[in-house]
Amino acid sequence: MQTVFNSIELPVQERAEAWRHVTSSALIPTRIHLPEPPVFAAQLEVKSLGAAHITAMSYTKLFSYRTPKLIRQSDPEHYQMAVVRTGLQGIEQNRTRNLVRSGELVVYDSSQPFEASCLSNTVKGRSVVLQFPKALLPLPAARITRLLAVPLPASRGIGRLLTQFLITLAEDRIDCTEADALRLERTAIDLTVAVLAHHLEADAPSPVSQAHLLYLRILSFIEQNLHRADLDTAAIAAAHHISVRYLHRIFQRHHHAGVSAHVRARRLDHCRRDLADPAQCRVTIVSIAGRWGFTRAAEFSRLFRRETGCSPSDYRTAALTGNT
Repeated sequence: MQTVFNSIELPVQERAEAWRHVTSSALIPTRIHLPEPPVFAAQLEVKSLGAAHITAMSYTKLFSYRTPKLIRQSDPEHYQMAVVRTGLQGIEQNRTRNLVRSGELVVYDSSQPFEASCLSNTVKGRSVVLQFPKALLPLPAARITRLLAVPLPASRGIGRLLTQFLITLAEDRIDCTEADALRLERTAIDLTVAVLAHHLEADAPSPVSQAHLLYLRILSFIEQNLHRADLDTAAIAAAHHISVRYLHRIFQRHHHAGVSAHVRARRLDHCRRDLADPAQCRVTIVSIAGRWGFTRAAEFSRLFRRETGCSPSDYRTAALTGNT
């Protein structure tokens, strides 16, 4: 785990904004309210697992809001599975409001507004969060919605297995290769599927074909390599030792768009997120486009306008001035 934030390193007056920035970068953008700013204390550590991330956090009393405006500005289309380790924490999403206690899991969706809070006055809230692209979860989104903001047991059964796995990753200083990280990612996703399927009254996760598993690995590979200018169907197929024809067949069976369209859409999603990020306001549009694999500025501008209805510069101005 890499420590990316510790409030004791900052002056009191800077902590709230710094916490908002680091949680927006490590997780998703939210609006933060601190009831008692002078005594606010927090720490955050993160570990990358391919397209997924493990984030360990501790914090004093706070409120966090994921608003419709923030979703319009930036939505990575991720699920978050959180295990609460200490403290009393509140969550409201999809017209469901609950208190989540130590020893419970809760799942929420980056594409829907939510309100989260740490309510304890005496004990720091501590949690470990697994965040991953929705596309990696082989369960229908409509069914997952039933479990949003619903406390799930983390101390018994399959929930205990997932909890122990996430906490071990968060606590142990494990040196792992890129290939190790991908294997750990698949394990984390598989355990998450098992927990969610169990609570959807399934005896086990829905059977997943080898082709579907390959499809999920391909999505993960694409997400990790969006920065590569040479990321095309041939490169993706070669990395998975399959033909381009079979790659297209897999996407026709499992995805709503073709391979190239998916790559293009994910790159544009990341560009929109970065253009709307105040912390990157001094980064040029060309640099942001290049960061996500767009090497020709004119082509990027054309694609961006077609997707959003406005130019990258107009989109950035609107997002940063709150006019989106």
